[in-house]
Amino acid sequence: MPTEYLAPGVYVEEISSGPRPIEGVPTSTAGFVGAARYGPVRLAPAALSSLAEFERSYLPFGAAGGALQFEGGADSSDFLWHAVRAFFAEGGRRLYVSRVFKPRAGGDAPDDRLHCDGHARVDASRTGGVQIRARYPGAAGNLRVGLALRAGAEALVADADPATGVPRTTLRSVTDLDLVWLHRRDAPDPAAGALHLARRDAKQASWRLEPGNGGDHVDVANLTVGAEPGAGDSVRRVALQVSLHSGDGLQDLAAWVDLPIDPRHAADSVFARFAEAPAKAADARNLPLVFACTAELRTAFDVLAALGLGEWRPAGDAGDPPSADDPPGLQLALEGGNDGMRPDAAAFEGGVDPKTGAAHGLAQLEAIDEIALVAAPGSSCRYGAGWRENADAIADLLVAHATRLRYRFALLDSAEGQTIAEVRARRARFDTSHAALYYPWITVPDPLTAAPLQLPPSGFVAGICARSDAERGVHKAPANEVVRLAIGLETSIGKSEQEVLNPEGINCFRAFAGRGIRLWGARTASSDPVWKYVNLRRYFAYVEHSIDKGTQWAVFEPNGETLWASVRRVIESFLLAEWRGGALVGDSAKEAFFVECDRTTMTQDDLDNGRLICLVGMAPLRPAEFVIFRIGQWTAERKD
Repeated sequence: MPTEYLAPGVYVEEISSGPRPIEGVPTSTAGFVGAARYGPVRLAPAALSSLAEFERSYLPFGAAGGALQFEGGADSSDFLWHAVRAFFAEGGRRLYVSRVFKPRAGGDAPDDRLHCDGHARVDASRTGGVQIRARYPGAAGNLRVGLALRAGAEALVADADPATGVPRTTLRSVTDLDLVWLHRRDAPDPAAGALHLARRDAKQASWRLEPGNGGDHVDVANLTVGAEPGAGDSVRRVALQVSLHSGDGLQDLAAWVDLPIDPRHAADSVFARFAEAPAKAADARNLPLVFACTAELRTAFDVLAALGLGEWRPAGDAGDPPSADDPPGLQLALEGGNDGMRPDAAAFEGGVDPKTGAAHGLAQLEAIDEIALVAAPGSSCRYGAGWRENADAIADLLVAHATRLRYRFALLDSAEGQTIAEVRARRARFDTSHAALYYPWITVPDPLTAAPLQLPPSGFVAGICARSDAERGVHKAPANEVVRLAIGLETSIGKSEQEVLNPEGINCFRAFAGRGIRLWGARTASSDPVWKYVNLRRYFAYVEHSIDKGTQWAVFEPNGETLWASVRRVIESFLLAEWRGGALVGDSAKEAFFVECDRTTMTQDDLDNGRLICLVGMAPLRPAEFVIFRIGQWTAERKD
């Protein structure tokens, strides 16, 4: 309703300037799905902007480039890592990764059943009811865990009660349920001390220390603070230090200090920090370990007894500062981690767990709206060695995924070592404008050995698409672009070979003297000549997606002339900017596009059923795939 004005005066109001302009959606964000050496499987993917970010989540132990060891001896290069590296090296900027993992089938032996999920674990006989395992499956999780108790600085202090001003003895830097080391000045044995549990009485604003043997508690108010270090009673907070080391114990990988031990500790105990589902999403992604305990372990003393640390005592005398010479604690091996079986088409397809709602596989990428390119690097490896059926099924899943979600484009790999006849047979399986097939595999130097390594092209192509989009725009064909990492090609392609492959929609990489190795093709896997080119399909997806997102404000608005004019105006403004940017052909805007939204595009039945129909036409640019110069002779007598 209009504002009611009751008193004379000046009133300043804000009014809407109309629907906001349409913003172009991202076109180069990629989504990769594949096997990895480590990392989350059912956790929602996070956006990655560099290879280092990928390695923090999926290779936190410095295992970059190593082979995956699938059951049955089917070792495989870490194609996902290589594809991510190629993507960012070729110009990619934003990437989502969905790791797929297929567990081994559990055997009859207890150990087989225990480790069929691929998680490395500490032998339960070493830790009582404390369970320690790698957070995610993978042979890369077979490391060593160190557990040690560390005593902190003196916590017993004298101050004044803030309410009454009366002097008192209290604790600092200690919270309820913390474990502390108590040393009494008047103890019979000057070196004697014991672990206690600090309990806070909030109502009385007082502390008491409870021993683990069920004896009498000690009121902190009755302790004495000495004028000199070591002259009075001593209370030092004791916490757990967790360290992670390489499998041989020679390399320190990470450490977490100052972790409370009592399972009842609010949110920062070792069991809360390394929980199966931590409170912080970043911890769920980056913390490589999971700690849990059985219901029988109720207190910190129960945990220490299970770990065999119940007789621990700090190094040095009561008055000494914290010492690095405290007893070293435990060194435990994480064992049984494995890479499972090679993921098949079912693993790549994934799904959603009806109990937890967690998605995996390609289903995990469906909820991420900004993804425009999808690929499964390495899924076609060993195509001719019994993997043909799965490789073809995975390619079909990529095509179906891109087609169903409409605004995505699938990058399909040829198989390693394929001949021209074989890659033509593979191409004949597809007829879609939402995918393109690339051939052959690309040779790069292995980062570990410097030996030549053959890699599938999809990771390189995704990066090239991102580079081309950023430099020229999505309307420009992602072709005639240098492959930065390449040092060669698995199969040499010349002009005569490409004359066979190009008409069939097989995009080739070629080596040119003095110009490097380049992507030399930009055709989709469609038989429809209207959607022959990759940039045409991707550009229309970009425009459609942008209009889709940019006109959501129109839903439930009154369906009349005012709304129709607003819709026309925002779409025309968007397409005008595209034409001015060189994405549409035509000497004028009228030749480049049109937008109709009025009584000519809607019937009364449409209006009665709440439908607004807008007709948009565009004249897109097609790539100059064949550049022809016709040259003739002129006679000397010719005059202008």
